[in-house]
Order: sequence, then structure tokens, then C-alpha cells
Amino acid sequence: MHTGQHYDDVLGHGLREYDIESQIGVDMQIRGGLSEKTASLMTRTETLAEYLDEQFPETTVLPIVHGDTHAAGVFPQAWAFATNQFVAHNEAGLRGMMPSFERVDDPAEFITDQFEGEWELNRTEPFPEQYDTFVGSAASIYQFAPVERNRNHLLREGYPAKSGGVERIPVVGNSIVDAIEMKRDHDLDESVFDIYPVLEERDDWLRVDIHRRGNLLEERFTSIIDGVISLVEAGYNVNFVEMNATRQALERYGYRERLRELDDRRANFLFTGLWKKHAHVYEFFTSGQCFAAYTDSGSVQEELNVIDETLCLTARFNTDRPETVIDANSNLLVPPISGDHVHRLITHIFETDAVREQLAAGTNLYGEDVGRDIVEFLEQRRSDPVFEWASDRAGFDHGAAALDYL
Repeated sequence: MHTGQHYDDVLGHGLREYDIESQIGVDMQIRGGLSEKTASLMTRTETLAEYLDEQFPETTVLPIVHGDTHAAGVFPQAWAFATNQFVAHNEAGLRGMMPSFERVDDPAEFITDQFEGEWELNRTEPFPEQYDTFVGSAASIYQFAPVERNRNHLLREGYPAKSGGVERIPVVGNSIVDAIEMKRDHDLDESVFDIYPVLEERDDWLRVDIHRRGNLLEERFTSIIDGVISLVEAGYNVNFVEMNATRQALERYGYRERLRELDDRRANFLFTGLWKKHAHVYEFFTSGQCFAAYTDSGSVQEELNVIDETLCLTARFNTDRPETVIDANSNLLVPPISGDHVHRLITHIFETDAVREQLAAGTNLYGEDVGRDIVEFLEQRRSDPVFEWASDRAGFDHGAAALDYL
């Protein structure tokens, strides 16, 4: 099932690149802002549920939602309301956490506090992703946790580790490893270095991609852009990737023409649109040409835990992948406090061999063949119910049917 919200040639290219297009049975064609998407997904899910019940009355359907997308938040609720059944949630238990900022003005001390200090829950960002993953859990019968930390979050929130002797929150790793395995050594018709030769002519690139709503606030966005410009002026090689949301912010705050002029004037600055092929991103990250990604993407934090050649620097004040910092030491927060702060912290990381080596040597957290393990887990439970009442969990069988009275 495809929500259809990414339908242009670039954002929708992943369906073709990963050979998923032929597998799509339903295109929901969701459009609009958050409220419109939410309303459309609620009503169209009910229509889908009615169709499936009519066409396949003897078949139990268990949808699997992924990650912290808006679909992962809304669809489980819509499905539960329409069917009185739950879903399975892959990449469940993502909860934002934040380190101490008491020593943020000292790069070395702030890095130490991230790797060794106390972190606290902070689920305010990213929005709406933190909302979506949180509410999606409430209508999930199985929750596939990437790491033990995610499982612990869910247990703390009251979800059962087991019910009726059946595991409900298995730790399976993260299916990002399967995507990387499919594409990291992909035989490309055209290399990313053919498209952008300067990426091969120079090395130690900083690849910047920013699109989260919180980072589009004026003070934070200008801190990121001012920091990037100062790094370029200082001689660092920077590739700035412009996404749809980024372009709107650049135009609103008067930076787009300045970056285009910088691209014309400086050989060490490359201003590009979103790279169409995911395989090109993996090719660049594994090439040895990229020093680090400065990103606010959750999936890039995961990917660069698996890929050792490129470091991960996260443009956030908190992260919903805290395990990449606390447990793996493969990621560091570089919060957009000011342009000077961004410049100083990235420069410190670049120039400090011990920090670079620690990041590059980070532990791989996310396993392998994760999709296969999820399918095998569900295969063993094909006959199990996909909803339970309190009486079921207490061990009493009072039947599965519910009276439809609303």
C-alpha cells in the first residue's frame, strides 16, 4: 500500500529504484497539508478495509507500517477504527532524547557530555514524527524495535513484552541495513562522480541536507546557513543539497541567491538539488571522498552507523536515534545555536583525529537481514489474533467479535 504523497519524479523515484512499483496494490493518492492528509488517510483506510472485508472475508489482513512517517501515525488508528484490529509497527519505539547543554560552548567538553553524560527524554522533535511514532504504537499488536533502548521506551510506556506467551516487542535491528545491502555495491549506469566531477576532484566533503520543520525556524535556519557559508569561506569543501522545504526557507530568508553566487564563485562549494538515486548517496558515502554528513535526517543517522567511511553530524538539539550517539558513538549533535557555533564545532571535529577515529569506529547497531527476520516472526504467528481485549490478556476467552454500535 502506497500513500502516494511522494509522487514527483525525484521523491517518488525510490519506488522504481528498489523495484517496488510492481508490488503496489493500493495507491491512496494522499495530498495536501497535515490536516488534509490525516483526514484523507482516515477515510480512505476505511474504504480499503471495507473492500478487503467484502472481497476476502475469510482472510485476516495484518498491515505493517514503517518508521515515524505520518502514515505510521495515522494509518494504525484508522485501521483500528475501521476493523477493530491492530497493525504491526516496524522501527517502533523511536523516542527523542537530549544531552546536557551546560558545556555546549566548549566543543571538546560538549562532545564528551554527548558520549559519556546523562541524556533525558525530549519528544518535542522532530515534529510531527515524534507524535506519529508515539500514537502509532497505541494501535500496534507487534512492535519491532531496532535496538534494546527502543524496546525499553515501549515497556516504560506500558506495552507488554509478552502476551499469552507471545513476544510483542522483539528487538530485530533496523531494515535500513537491507536497503544499504541492496544498493551500496549497485552497478550504476552513471556514477555520481560523472554527474558531479568536482566531488572526485576534491575530498573531505561535508554534505549538508536540512529539511526538518524545526530547522526551518528563522533563527535555526540562519544559524545553519551562516555556519555553512563560513565553512566554505574558510576553505572547507561543502555540498549543499536543496530539498523542497529547504528551497522555500532559502527564498523566504533571502539566502538562495547568495548560495547560488557562492556556487559560481567558489570551487569548494557545490549547490545541488536532491540526488535522484539513493544508490548515488551510498556511492558517495562509501567512496572515501565525504568527510561527514551534516543532516537532520533520522535515516541518515542510521545509515552512517552502518557505513563507516562518512561521519554523521546531526543538526538537531535532540535526536530520536540517541543510540547512535550514546551506544555506538557513531554520531554527534551539532545544534544550530548560531553560525559561529556550527562552524566551531564542525571545525573541531574535522581537526581532531581522536574524535574522527571514535566516530568512524562506532559499533554497528542494526544487525543484518532484518526484513527476513520480521517476516519469519510473523509467519510463525499467522493464526494468532490481531487484537486483544483486557480479558484476553488476563487469560479469559470471551470471543473476538465486537458489537458494532457506533
